[in-house]
Amino acid sequence: MSRFILFQRDDCHLCDLALDVLAQARLPEFDSVFIDEDDALEAAYGLRVPVLRDATSGVELDWPFGTDAVRGLVDR
Repeated sequence: MSRFILFQRDDCHLCDLALDVLAQARLPEFDSVFIDEDDALEAAYGLRVPVLRDATSGVELDWPFGTDAVRGLVDR
């Protein structure tokens, strides 16, 4: 499992934008977790997606986030 996790939904325009930001920030490898059809993840992230989580520290970035915020998370 990767250090970073992007919680997202299928067919989510904001999630597509977040993926663009992660590419621009040159985020190292990350896992995508789709919250659709998972009641626990839906309860935790349903209104917040996309959310980028650092699995090591537990720090989460709620959308909207930019390249500077992503780089700051990487450098923690």
